[in-house]
Amino acid sequence: MKIKNVLIVFFAAIACSLQAQKKEFFETAIADSLKENANAVVRLNQVDIRIESQRNMTVSTKRIITVLNEKGLDVIDAVESYNKRTTIRNIEATVYDAAGKEIKKIKRKDFRDQSAVGGGTLFSDNRYLYLDYTPVQYPFTVIFDSEIETATTAFIPQWYPLNNYFVSVEKSILNVSFPDNLGFKKMEFNFSDFKINKTIDTATQLSYTATLILAQKQEEYSPVINTVFPKVMMGLELFHLEGVDGNAKTWKEFGQWYSDKILFGTANLSDETKEKVKAIVGEEKDPIKKARLIYNFVQQKVRYISIQVGIGGWKPMLASDVDHLGYGDCKALTNYTKALLEVVNVPSYYTILYGDRKKINIQSDFVSMQGNHVILSIPNGDNYTWLECTSQDDPFGYQGTFTDDREVLVIKPEGGEIVRTKVYDDNGNTQISKGTYSLSANGDFSGKITIVSQGSQYSQKAAIENRQPTEKEAHYKEYWDNINNLKIDKISFTNDKEKVTFTENVEISTINYGSISGNKIMFVVNGYNQIRGTIKRIRNRKNPFEIQRGYVDGDEIEISLPVGFSIEFLPSNFELKTKFGEYKTEIIKKDATSIVYKRTMVLKKGLYTNKEYDEYRLFIEQISKSDNAKIILTKNQ
Repeated sequence: MKIKNVLIVFFAAIACSLQAQKKEFFETAIADSLKENANAVVRLNQVDIRIESQRNMTVSTKRIITVLNEKGLDVIDAVESYNKRTTIRNIEATVYDAAGKEIKKIKRKDFRDQSAVGGGTLFSDNRYLYLDYTPVQYPFTVIFDSEIETATTAFIPQWYPLNNYFVSVEKSILNVSFPDNLGFKKMEFNFSDFKINKTIDTATQLSYTATLILAQKQEEYSPVINTVFPKVMMGLELFHLEGVDGNAKTWKEFGQWYSDKILFGTANLSDETKEKVKAIVGEEKDPIKKARLIYNFVQQKVRYISIQVGIGGWKPMLASDVDHLGYGDCKALTNYTKALLEVVNVPSYYTILYGDRKKINIQSDFVSMQGNHVILSIPNGDNYTWLECTSQDDPFGYQGTFTDDREVLVIKPEGGEIVRTKVYDDNGNTQISKGTYSLSANGDFSGKITIVSQGSQYSQKAAIENRQPTEKEAHYKEYWDNINNLKIDKISFTNDKEKVTFTENVEISTINYGSISGNKIMFVVNGYNQIRGTIKRIRNRKNPFEIQRGYVDGDEIEISLPVGFSIEFLPSNFELKTKFGEYKTEIIKKDATSIVYKRTMVLKKGLYTNKEYDEYRLFIEQISKSDNAKIILTKNQ
């Protein structure tokens, strides 16, 4: 009888345990097709946006993520920001193991609470809560719930049913409710290749459901995600931002409102500072030359503190505060520079854009609060001079690859205007190399080279100057990874910020560059600027491919051959012309112990179809083969 009672209790406990497990969170419940190529599976991502009025919006999120491996941790994205106008009403998470058994429940008090800016007191009221969870095993599942309430309705979160590669989606839901008198608008992108159903679309409600989206591999040279993955942008014609109501149907109206209501009153400076900048400019009359002097002053006086636009609010801190504190984010430093230029009668405009190494445009046909970065534009004839006010190193008027060649919103007192920033033409993105190297009778290499970079190639090189010696050495060993046992003998730089030209002078050496076999030496003639390997083959490529920036490389290298050897084999001159670019090599025999190697490589920017990818791969393979062509020397008898 006692044994029977014990068994009853035992089996009851098992039943309770099984009941406590969430069967729907079993890793085995995920279809195999959703696991393929996936680091994580979005079991459910439901976003409910309730716009109660022009000054009130609530966003509720329920996200269930099964993380399959360490690379999928970022997909959890359990974070919410808050400030004096945005309140986190609820935030919690629960973690389950692969069998659906609850591992841990994380309440609000267990989330990390951190300032949006580390150090200093700037934006001290802008903070965020985030989940800091270290898994003990994979796979595991996280349920994340949050609700925020905000007075900011100028920026309605965009809906991305799929927002990254190597992630699959079981279900993603968007529900939006709104009054019928605020001018709600939406725009859909890239829906055609995905299972997305618009379930409600009325004067006060909007709903979408996306299901069974398979994980996509990140194919080489794929365009930016927001041009190929589905998304919905939303906005209001009557909105609220930074304590101010707004009303805008056009960019002109939006820009004028932003200038009058958001930027107004932020440009005041002390009389002492005004006199100081007037003295710096002196008798100079040319506005661009004045701006150059002011930009140099800003670079020396203030430093940048990183805080993304939107988290730290949209209104810049006062120019007088930046002047006093000596630091600020992109909004603050741009507004400060603008205020200084006003003192010396140089007009300039606060400019909103998406800053990223990959070019992302402001969506010009959808008037709404967009962007994540701010720069300054100065009218210069029919064009603009663009200033990156966060950099203490950039040359005046140089944009580099973070803000170049994209549509941006220029905020003028008379209204907003969509403008394209500076386009660095393929032929202006140059790297011109001139050098020498000598090969000894035992195959050792010793050389000197001068590399001059301009255009977008300048931004890739200029940062090297400020690295530590060990980092510089590591850079060149990676750059010349075709040379084994490389020794960096000397490095020097010239950074001409007036001409925006960066010059590298490097001396290198190595042993056994040439391969010796009997009385022969064989070595690769192109020692300094090789394209090695091949472009990855992608069967059944899905996405188009993009070359975002073209360039021109020109090389002229004089090579001294060892005395007592004759040239047995010299690679033929090679020329290639395709839609993707051009390539040409020429080898000139000066005398018995000296040759000159010339190489020109032109790559053209462009957006190409997935069908053209194999042609491009062949183009690069042919260049790689030519770059690795070898000379054979024979020892004289």
